[in-house]
Formats: sequence, structure tokens, C-alpha cells
Amino acid sequence: MSAESTLSTFVASDGDNVVIQDWPLEPGMPLRGVVVLVHGLGEHAGRYEHVARQFNEWGFAVRGYDQCGHGESGGPRGGLPTDTRLLDDLADILDSTRARMSKSIPLIVLGHSMGGLVAGRFVSLGIRPVDGLVMSSPALNAGMNSFQKLLVSVLPKIAPNLRVGNGVQPQFISHDPAVVAAYRNDPMVHDRISARLARFIAEAGPQTLALAPQWKVPTLLLYAGDDRLLNPQGSRDFAAAAPQQVVTAKCFEELYHEIFNERDAAPVFAELKRWLDGRF
Repeated sequence: MSAESTLSTFVASDGDNVVIQDWPLEPGMPLRGVVVLVHGLGEHAGRYEHVARQFNEWGFAVRGYDQCGHGESGGPRGGLPTDTRLLDDLADILDSTRARMSKSIPLIVLGHSMGGLVAGRFVSLGIRPVDGLVMSSPALNAGMNSFQKLLVSVLPKIAPNLRVGNGVQPQFISHDPAVVAAYRNDPMVHDRISARLARFIAEAGPQTLALAPQWKVPTLLLYAGDDRLLNPQGSRDFAAAAPQQVVTAKCFEELYHEIFNERDAAPVFAELKRWLDGRF
């Protein structure tokens, strides 16, 4: 069971507003844990309403937020004011979340796509302690061609805030036409990416992969085998390198990128529930 979701804001270090959406449990329902959702490139936390409600049914309160330059938060669309801004915002969100919950309650981070990369990089650096991590189709291998690699190596030095199309092809987010149509028609979805943000994604993926053998935080890695937006080899490489007693990985071979938004997402949610029940 869940109560009505609520919106709030906090002011980031550079003065930009960051919009937070909370999905609390109904009063009196036992709290098993708190999940912080980190969305992907060009989208926003509101697209995870159905994911949050499923967590609520399982006894987890959920907090999502619109990353810098996304959704209702401040900043130019797809921009990145500093190299560490996405990591800094996640630290601020976790700090404010920890401050309002019992220390005995587990705190879990779930990140999708770019959000999965942000969450994974955050955990790999040990910026804040978390009790669990879920990565959904994380951007561990951006799959850039040689021209894009050249742009990422040159543009951030001369025009870090130049924004171009992010290359996301909506028809490949899901096999569900309704999901694709909603994405195309969502006024808070955008297709911009800055040179600095592109460099963050290009560099943080390999950096996170390199630390997989030393992984210590209980992690569930769920990814799409037929991902047309990111190279799933990054997830395969992470799963192969990470300690199996720490990282549980599951590939859904037939699914597109947004595994929680596929026509048959039931197996994805079942895998998530199985992992949660085994640990929390």
C-alpha cells in the first residue's frame, strides 16, 4: 500500500533547484527499507511511478529526484555545470534521506541507464554508504563510434556546455507502443546532452568497470540483452568481473533498454523482488 506522492525541492550547491518526489507507505504499514531512484538521460523521476508503487506494495518507501538539467530541476537541459555534479546531488539526496530515517532501516539506490552509471560510480567511489544497489541497463559501455569518441575528447575542452542531440531513439526504449508514445509526448523528456555530460558518461563507465573486482556493496544488475541504446557488453563485463557472492546479475535477452517498461516486465519485477526478499 502507498500514500499520495509528494513533491519538494532543495537547493544544490550552485543555487539550482533539485525537485524530489516521494512515494511514502500508508500510515501504519511496516517499513522494510527506503529506495532512492536515479533516472536516465533525458527523462525524469515521474516516469517511475509504477516502479515506485510496486516497491510500496513490497514495503519500501521510495524517493526519486530529477537530476540536474532534467525534468523540473534547474539547469540547462542535458547540461552539466561541473564534472561531479550528478554525484554531488546523489550525495545530498542520500544525506537528507538518511537524516529522516532510522539508522536500522536499509537504504537502497536504484539507477537506470545513465542513472545506473551515476549510482554505480557513486558506490564504486564509496562517496556515501548504502545497503544495496540495483542497476537497470546501466550505461557502463556507451557504445560510441570513433567520431563520437573524438567529440568527447575534444569538445569538453573548448565548449563543455555545448549541447547536441543525445541520439536516443525512442522506438528502441520498449516493445510497448504505448510506452514509446508516452515518451515521445512527454513535455519533460528532452533529447539534449552537453559535451561535459557526454564525457562523464564516456569516462565513468570504464572507471566503474575497472573497480568491479573489488565490489563490496550487495548489488543486483538487471539488463536488456537486445539493448539498442547502450551496449549490453558493459553489463556482461561487470557481471563477469565482480564477486559473485556480492553481485547478482540477470540478463533479459529479448528485452529492449527500459526493462521495467516492457510489455512483459513481470519477470523483471520478480527478479527484483527475489533479490530484495533475500537481503532485506
